[in-house]
Amino acid sequence: MAEIHLSDVFVELADTLVDDFDVIEFLHVLADRCVQLLGVSAAGLLVVDQHDNLQVVAASSERTRLLELFQLQTDQGPCVDCYRTGQPVSVTDLRAASHRWPRFTAAAAEVGFTAVHALPMRLRSDVIGALNLFDTRPGALDDGTARIGQALADAATIGLLQQRAIHHRDILTTQLQTALNSRVLIEQAKGVLAERLHVDVGEAFALLRDGARSRNRRLSDLAQAIVEGSEKLPPGAAADLTD
Repeated sequence: MAEIHLSDVFVELADTLVDDFDVIEFLHVLADRCVQLLGVSAAGLLVVDQHDNLQVVAASSERTRLLELFQLQTDQGPCVDCYRTGQPVSVTDLRAASHRWPRFTAAAAEVGFTAVHALPMRLRSDVIGALNLFDTRPGALDDGTARIGQALADAATIGLLQQRAIHHRDILTTQLQTALNSRVLIEQAKGVLAERLHVDVGEAFALLRDGARSRNRRLSDLAQAIVEGSEKLPPGAAADLTD
């Protein structure tokens, strides 16, 4: 059954070969599937923008997104190092790494993470980001899990770079910049929904994604409509999270 599940995930990732796809949703699916397949507590993705600056583009939970942002703001952490070196960075016990990344390890401890494994999104010499796996339990990834994690990162990288090859080298930069711009709208929509439906921002994001899927709309398009007030999720949508 696990092999069938893994096969299904790679088929899902192969959708990146379609000319037009929702980059933000694709990367969030990747983060979610990493948690489901690899047995880690959370996953996040950092991708470089057109100015060669790392940006948080997807995370499996709100606390993970905030921790990834903190890494970028303080310019320290295993995920930042992974991108810069193009090599995996595995920290089996963050408490033992406090001398290397003091601010990051303290922030990670606050949200309950004790181990992190950062995998490069790399094709040959081209590094476009890092796939980061967080766990609430200390310990290393076993060899099989690490290989699957890197394979998922590689599949995502190949898919994104394939888009650039098909539509000239600038297309990836354009798509990623559009995705990063969309993040602003998505964060605003999360805030609107959280206040309107009296839920936390993590639940608000889940509702936003479910709403986009049920309407067959892009996440960013629905987010913009919600921010502008031209569309609202049903009043009972928050109750669906607990059904």
